[in-house]
Amino acid sequence: MDFNLILLLTVVCSCLSFVVRTLFSPGNRGWAIVATTILAVTIALIYFAPHWATPVGGGLWVLFLLLPLLGFAQVSRLMIQERYRAARRLVTGLRWLHPTDGWFEQPQILRALEMGQRGQMSQALQRLQPYETTGHSMGRNATALLLLMEARWPELLRWLAMHVPEPVLRKDPQLLMYYLRALGEVGDLNGLVRGLDRYTPDLKRSSSQAPLQLSRLFALAFCGQVAAVDGLCQLSLTNYSPRLKRFWHLTASWVAQPNSESQEHLRVLQEQERDRSLQRAIVWRLDHPPGNPQIILSPRTKLLLEQLQTHIHQEARYGRPLRLKPSRADITYGLLLLNGIFFALEIHYGGSQSQAALEQLGALIPEAVRQGEWWRLLAANFLHYGWTHLLTNLLGLYLLGPFVEAHLGRWRYLLTYLATGIGTMGVFTIIALADNSPVPKQLVGASAAIMGLLGVIMVILWQGWRQSQSQIAAEHLRTFGMIIGLQFIFDLWIPEISALAHGLGLLWGLVWGMVWLGPSRRPVQ
Repeated sequence: MDFNLILLLTVVCSCLSFVVRTLFSPGNRGWAIVATTILAVTIALIYFAPHWATPVGGGLWVLFLLLPLLGFAQVSRLMIQERYRAARRLVTGLRWLHPTDGWFEQPQILRALEMGQRGQMSQALQRLQPYETTGHSMGRNATALLLLMEARWPELLRWLAMHVPEPVLRKDPQLLMYYLRALGEVGDLNGLVRGLDRYTPDLKRSSSQAPLQLSRLFALAFCGQVAAVDGLCQLSLTNYSPRLKRFWHLTASWVAQPNSESQEHLRVLQEQERDRSLQRAIVWRLDHPPGNPQIILSPRTKLLLEQLQTHIHQEARYGRPLRLKPSRADITYGLLLLNGIFFALEIHYGGSQSQAALEQLGALIPEAVRQGEWWRLLAANFLHYGWTHLLTNLLGLYLLGPFVEAHLGRWRYLLTYLATGIGTMGVFTIIALADNSPVPKQLVGASAAIMGLLGVIMVILWQGWRQSQSQIAAEHLRTFGMIIGLQFIFDLWIPEISALAHGLGLLWGLVWGMVWLGPSRRPVQ
């Protein structure tokens, strides 16, 4: 499989996706223009100068889509951690790659937040005056954030009511998050929980999960759900500052046990803290003790709170089938290492694209298997034809493996992976020998076992949808169904790929998923 073709398909598909998702979003119109331009240039080059299509289209995609996206995601993380100076330095360079959608003005706004963090509130507000209009999203956010940093919660609510109509508020997830927190800070717990329920679809529109997850954190903390707060910080808010996690843990503890030592711990945290905004938040908390949710919450609000906790639990269980960040998955990392070792052996014995080296190390040859070389059914799953083949399979294993390993447990996961690969190679051999049709001289790769992981994931998500009534499991089930469909279209388009092996791997994964996770069984979680 050619790397240039993979890159070209990635450019075209991602640009189409960007156009669809951002074309009708006023705040992201610049991304739609950039994606449309790159797509148009790439398609034109495919027809008129094919040899330039990949380097030019791929270069534009990396420079004006991939790098800005990764960079702005890091800026968002830094802002969540209230590291405004580091965010300003990063965005100062990034804005030249994407000068639209208000990013060119972002360094000035972040400079104002730095000043507010140091306590220079009047200078910060003055710096924000050119942006403080209802038509400028970043200016509104910065003004609200400055009031938040000073813990001026009643004033923040009044400012939002006067300057931000609800239709505008619903289009701005960051402002919604500030609004919901302010409701909790002034003791309107019913408004907070009901508002979270009402505005969840709007919070989900953010490119980052932070507004939604932080809003949930506020609701859980002000309602005294200590375990749920800690779980949310560990699973969904890993980039959140440890000191802020500590602050919200103590807030929830205080609500849950008013006579506990949480107040004293908050005072200690205040003495140790240098950040003025957190100091102000602690002072407000000590001067305005949280209300008792058992008294304040209405029956309907309590039901909404229970539903929120159920939804968060289901998200933790079914919400992360693709894991970009490292997680505890020892068997997956062992399999990645084993594939790398086999590839090194291929290079040692003559090269990863050497027919002789692959045959010597165990490539699947149906005729050889019939003559008694059964070991090829296993070895072929760890061999790869070229760097592109290896890296694409390792990426698939890295993304999918940890989720399946977490649900099945280590040894059931390993057995499923190996049995799927061996089973696919075995059935492929039987079909090839029985059909007497021309077959590849060699078959190698971990693709069948990885497609088996996809099959297991489909069973996990199906179980979550049918048995746990999980909406997020249903959403991911549809998404993975589309991924599998696109995979087979891709397989049929590229003759070097064995669609038969992929299909067999998927079927074996479905079978093993039903064996481990049938109606009378449960995942190891």
